[in-house]
Amino acid sequence: MSDNNLLSPNSAPHSDVEDIKIRSNYLRGSLEETLQDPITGSIPEDDNRLMKFHGSYMQDDRDLRNERQKQKLEPAYQFMLRVRAAGGVVTPEQWLMMDRVCQKYANGTIRLTTRQSFQLHGVIKWNLKKTIQEVNEALLSTLAACGDVNRNVMCNPNPYQSEIHSEVYQWASKISDHLDPQTNAYHEIWLDGEKIIDSQDSQVEQEPIYGRVYLPRKFKIGVAVPPSNDVDVFSQDLGFIAIIEDGQLIGFNVTAGGGMGMTHGDAKTYPQISKVIGFCLPEQVIDVAEKTVTIQRDYGDRSVRKHARFKYTIDDRGIDWFIQELTNRLGWSLQEARPFHFEHNGDRYGWVKGSNNKWHFTLFIQNGRVKDEEDYKLMTGLREIAKIHTGDFRLTPNQNLIIANVSSQKKKKIEALISEYGLTDGSHYSALRRNSMACVAFPTCGLAMAESERYLPTLLDKIEPMLKEAGLQDDDIVIRMTGCPNGCARPMLAEIAFIGKAPGKYNMYLGGGFSGNRLNKLYKENIGEAEILESLQPILSQYAKDRQEGEHFGDYVIRAGYVQEVTDGQNFHA
Repeated sequence: MSDNNLLSPNSAPHSDVEDIKIRSNYLRGSLEETLQDPITGSIPEDDNRLMKFHGSYMQDDRDLRNERQKQKLEPAYQFMLRVRAAGGVVTPEQWLMMDRVCQKYANGTIRLTTRQSFQLHGVIKWNLKKTIQEVNEALLSTLAACGDVNRNVMCNPNPYQSEIHSEVYQWASKISDHLDPQTNAYHEIWLDGEKIIDSQDSQVEQEPIYGRVYLPRKFKIGVAVPPSNDVDVFSQDLGFIAIIEDGQLIGFNVTAGGGMGMTHGDAKTYPQISKVIGFCLPEQVIDVAEKTVTIQRDYGDRSVRKHARFKYTIDDRGIDWFIQELTNRLGWSLQEARPFHFEHNGDRYGWVKGSNNKWHFTLFIQNGRVKDEEDYKLMTGLREIAKIHTGDFRLTPNQNLIIANVSSQKKKKIEALISEYGLTDGSHYSALRRNSMACVAFPTCGLAMAESERYLPTLLDKIEPMLKEAGLQDDDIVIRMTGCPNGCARPMLAEIAFIGKAPGKYNMYLGGGFSGNRLNKLYKENIGEAEILESLQPILSQYAKDRQEGEHFGDYVIRAGYVQEVTDGQNFHA
């Protein structure tokens, strides 16, 4: 076993981030003092690294950056705050809390993420503590929403399988709770908890799973329920695929080694889909999750952060090595994987009656942004619904929202509010738009190279006439856009994808699997809107004419020779 988790400043080569974690005293650093500094709206880089573990990133408004520089003002510093909700399930009271804090402390909007979390944007430094306290008072948390730990555990929220959803969700929630960091730093800094005095040599407080320096990079877990792969289980570091026989959950297939992030121009970085490695019983999933995380803790690359994700740990040593190491740590072997079948990775919109005789309404929310606009009072409508709703809300992995577990008595009242505020299931949009996702990108994300959330709807406006002309407006095609290659909206799995390269310029990818089971392939590099539209028009037209019965767009572009099928991550770039 490697001793990476016992790093000291004098140990083997490691990145500066590892030193920051070593010095941090279990994620405390100098955050408490930094947050009280009245001179600047920013925090030092060391503390910014630690802030991620507490659920926040320092950003600045990039729309204002040049003007403020001319005025010799510091950037318009602000913080993105991410709120975890395992499986995306929250109560109406928690929804109302998010609505309230976004108005009081953030930019007045809520962002639903592709990991079934909430994001608040525009929180200034002096409001961070008050915001986090109100989040925790509502029994939610920002701890481990970011950072080198296990992130929000995703779980299929779709209610048409509700007879087993509750059971699967409980396991996802247990995994999430089990892998929470144990440090008291979060409670000390944000919730005025009792301070635990701890020197570097003290054993007063420990992280039994993570160790003093946590993981080499972030770690992601998703739980899927076939036939829906809405969590994109093959994109996760560790995945669990629910196996159901005769209406009963009998266990989970285990997948390992997925990951979307890469760097433009660096062939040593690549997206990868995970491999199915076996089957475990429901009561074994927590053990599998913990032992997998400890393997990554001990063997992940701590010297080069771009090479630190779990997919590279497996690729460097081989999947057979990982399975053997997992078996050794578990003390038992996974069983042979069971058959399963995925049909799609999208959401089922509109009203659906669940097996528990409760109703569920899936609302289309373009790119996950909840806000009021002049002609669409989405936030107000959801606020009014939350005031009378007695079920729950479920954030989907596609950035949409399910008003779930509506009783027959409440259904008419909620229907009336949906109608009053014009809330939509997206049925008047093209199927392409209903299957679209975009990351935040400008103006808040510091990594963005190009627009995404603010631009994709405009691009879709120009693609939709082509779809109509070809008779494809009602055909499901998965399209995704990101402002950089980090992969936050999982674009590498889309049938059509655009990954930002520079302002107004994107790499265009084609050929992902409709059910999230295959990576796409680079089709054209560094192109603008005109070339995007010129490229898509003939392909869509030919697809409409030449497709075989039931053939999805991603399968067609491979069969027609527009791109070759990707068989592993390393040839993704080619």
